[in-house]
Amino acid sequence: MTIRLLAYITSGFAYLLIVLGGVVRITGSGMGCGDDWPLCNGRIIPPLGDTATLIEWSHRLVAAGLSALVVAVAVLAYLRRDEAPGPRGAPLPLALWAVGLLIVQVLLGAVTVWLELPPSAVVLHLGTAMAILAVLMMAGLRAGAVAPTEPRDAKIWRASLAALGLGGVAVLLGGVTANTGAAGACVGFPLCSGEFWPSESSGGLGHIHWFHRLVAYALTLHLIGMVARVMKRNAPAAVQRWVMIACGVTVLQIVVGAGMTLSMLQPHWRATHVAAGTAVWMVLVVLAWETWPGRTAGVRPV
Repeated sequence: MTIRLLAYITSGFAYLLIVLGGVVRITGSGMGCGDDWPLCNGRIIPPLGDTATLIEWSHRLVAAGLSALVVAVAVLAYLRRDEAPGPRGAPLPLALWAVGLLIVQVLLGAVTVWLELPPSAVVLHLGTAMAILAVLMMAGLRAGAVAPTEPRDAKIWRASLAALGLGGVAVLLGGVTANTGAAGACVGFPLCSGEFWPSESSGGLGHIHWFHRLVAYALTLHLIGMVARVMKRNAPAAVQRWVMIACGVTVLQIVVGAGMTLSMLQPHWRATHVAAGTAVWMVLVVLAWETWPGRTAGVRPV
């Protein structure tokens, strides 16, 4: 198996784990295994008649599978390190970063359970998961790197990095919004309970929610501007394609967010919001890679 394929499979597991983590939160299953870790209610395989236990144990099972895959990526990258020479192409440093982040993530998961799900630990857990996903994707992209036939514009690359930054902030603010009870503080769409600025009656929760929306709106407008820029500059077809995909997926996420709010936070809308938001992050990672001027060096796929 190639490093690229294994890294992509592992990225898929990371995506599934993030979505399952959202389902755990949405269904209130975070303590489905009690405060035990790594065991679940004192057992490796607990009785699964309780829905909360089934959901939380499934989440942990996927996490175990992801851990094994991350280690496998690192081992394969090490064994084939001589096939991808050069710091730009070699996936080994990224694979090792993924292992390091995985260790942090496992420790955060344990602390989160032991402390009975404090919002700060849950958000850090989410942020680390998104970082692992990005690093795994980059490992796969580097392992399959080839020199593009057309040069990349540094200004478009910087705009892609700005989009990636906005996307990361939006995801983390979404985690804060969901875990502090601020999700229901802004009713309606696109305004917050019909207001351009939340009132003080929300006790600050409205402001948390509103900042999350504002960053999402800013990301959408930024990507729309990028679409106009790459078309005006006649950027390479691959760059135009990924900018448009990023813009389309982000607009879709806004629509899902609107549906979630207007449905009064129905669970299926909330789960879709998590899945779509993670997909936006993945597309932005690919966009940053696709627009990177350093790709002109290129390496052979491994």
